[in-house]
Amino acid sequence: MSGTVLIGRVGLMRNVTKAVIPAAGLGTRFLPATKAQPKEMLPVVDRPAIQYVVEEAVAAGLDDILIITGRNKRSLEDHFDRNFELEYHLRSKGKDAELDRVVELAEMADMHYVRQGEPLGLGHAVSVAAKHVGDNPFVVMLGDDIMNDNSAVLSGMIAAHEQTGASIVALMAVPPDEISAYGCAAVEPGDGQLRCITSIVEKPAPQDAPSNLAVMGRYLFNPSIFDKIDQLEPGVGGEIQLTDAIADLLDEEEVIGYVFHEGRFDIGKKIDYLRATVELALARDDLREEFLEVLTNILARDEYSR
Repeated sequence: MSGTVLIGRVGLMRNVTKAVIPAAGLGTRFLPATKAQPKEMLPVVDRPAIQYVVEEAVAAGLDDILIITGRNKRSLEDHFDRNFELEYHLRSKGKDAELDRVVELAEMADMHYVRQGEPLGLGHAVSVAAKHVGDNPFVVMLGDDIMNDNSAVLSGMIAAHEQTGASIVALMAVPPDEISAYGCAAVEPGDGQLRCITSIVEKPAPQDAPSNLAVMGRYLFNPSIFDKIDQLEPGVGGEIQLTDAIADLLDEEEVIGYVFHEGRFDIGKKIDYLRATVELALARDDLREEFLEVLTNILARDEYSR
């Protein structure tokens, strides 16, 4: 296979309208905050993290969203459902702007939920969506990863799929000492944003990594991925790894890497969660000036000066 991305490989193309958001993880890195609250519901400025992910999907034209949940995740469903008592209260108090925002949550897309019975890994979580997805291409969006409002990664991936018919995986370069935390892909030589993936491995040791390109929480799959997941044995960590299914898919189909460079926050990490809160707050017209003044005053204090 050459490094050139092929055009029109798949005879019957279908529009991408479905997104799958795995959200069954335990969030142990944020204990005790996540002991009784899903990590996906941790607030980033004034929205829970998962709302950013859903809004990103909707902005890219996806209107059928399946969230894979687990125990103690009921608040995810409640967040995107109608709350008539709250709506009545807001209406009676004349808080029309707040009322509009909570009603819009329930109307932005067709929301569906299914439980992952056991935490058997990301690949297993995706497999739970097979019946809902059917024979359609679909997007997988990790609830830990949020993008800033200017990010065009998801819409770019959808456009690449419409151009090629291939499955698409988002990739971003990371420092060598961080690659062992991610899936890692080797791509054919070139400098374009779309690069044919030649191999992919889950959480390699830095010395074994095939490249510095890490898989970044956004995938677009043809439904053939489900057959590959079904054939998997447990991999790294004793879990069914989605990366292993992609590696097997490469034996039969072209999989394209969509390389991007910025705009992503891994809010499963405390430092990135804090960075996301700061950067996304500074991007808000209603918060920027006042928040910037707060940050400037904090950094001017003697205990924070160097």
